[in-house]
Amino acid sequence: MWTVSKRAKVFLALAPVDMRKSFDGLAAWVAAELDRKPMSGDLFVFSNRRRNMVKVLYFERNGFCLWSKRLIEARFRWPKDEQAAMELRRQELAWLLEGLDLSQAHKKVTYDTIY
Repeated sequence: MWTVSKRAKVFLALAPVDMRKSFDGLAAWVAAELDRKPMSGDLFVFSNRRRNMVKVLYFERNGFCLWSKRLIEARFRWPKDEQAAMELRRQELAWLLEGLDLSQAHKKVTYDTIY
């Protein structure tokens, strides 16, 4: 069961990560590349180079949890940035996992009123 604290932050690794890494390898990546504590309870989201697989690492009470999703035909639309990672809201993570482009999700829709 996915029980994550409401205070947990979501960090998206922007560079591709080797999906052969598991709990320890991804936790070491978080500590080395992001300079964050992997046992903080925050969610750390990773993707492979082809952008068809995602892993989410987080620490829950007494151990690490690793959640993964692999798309059969589509690709995840990963944001491009020069940073190592970016912070997301939970809703943005849900959009990303559904295959939506986050750059378009931020656009504000306006309607002209005709009287």
